[in-house]
Amino acid sequence: MTTNITLLGTGVAIPQKERVQSGILLDDADNPILLDCGAGILQRLTETGCDHIKIDNVILSHLHLDHVSDVLPLIKANWLCDKNHISIFGPTGTEKWMTSLLEIYPYLKDVTIDITELNPYDIFTVNDMQIECIPTIHSMPSLGYKVHADSVFLYSGDTEPVRPIINASSDCRLLIHECSFPDSISDVTNHTTPTSLGNMLQKGGPDELVLTHLYPHTRGFEDEMVHTILDICEIPVQIGSDLQKIVL
Repeated sequence: MTTNITLLGTGVAIPQKERVQSGILLDDADNPILLDCGAGILQRLTETGCDHIKIDNVILSHLHLDHVSDVLPLIKANWLCDKNHISIFGPTGTEKWMTSLLEIYPYLKDVTIDITELNPYDIFTVNDMQIECIPTIHSMPSLGYKVHADSVFLYSGDTEPVRPIINASSDCRLLIHECSFPDSISDVTNHTTPTSLGNMLQKGGPDELVLTHLYPHTRGFEDEMVHTILDICEIPVQIGSDLQKIVL
């Protein structure tokens, strides 16, 4: 069996021609799962050929706009097509966030939205897949997710390089980790640079690494970012791109 992953969006809140905001599609036959759902993800879904009404589960790493902006458009698109149920998983604050949105758009209250708030080290199951919540460091409650599908992979969400993510990735085929800025940007907090990630990965890590959540500042530095990480930790690494398909 294989695990099919599509990087729907590898960008950030600043618009970029070639990158929409954050989102990953885990294509589990007739029950695909979204990991994050920023602006542009609904359109990217159509480009993959995935019908939005098949999305029953959305798992959010945190509630910044570039990771959640298309959640409500997805719910409305499904509602317009007579699909009235969705499950949303996310960190502390997810229920209050969704409740506030529905106050603005009361006609969507006909949709049944099952919300599960998660804490670090929680383990939950979606489509018979076990998913572990890994603590991260960001400017608001945030989680990485270790997915036990046919192959094991880990998505960091937005974070500084942290030991729990690296430890959890040690038995993973793939780590999809944010790398927001090149090393030329100094004093980076709440996010990751190549050297900071490479230094953390020196003490263990996955079989492969894909970098995502790329600010415009990384343009022109992609090769340097890859070589920096390779030189430090010798883990095969590549820059992620929108609509990139990964088969594990």
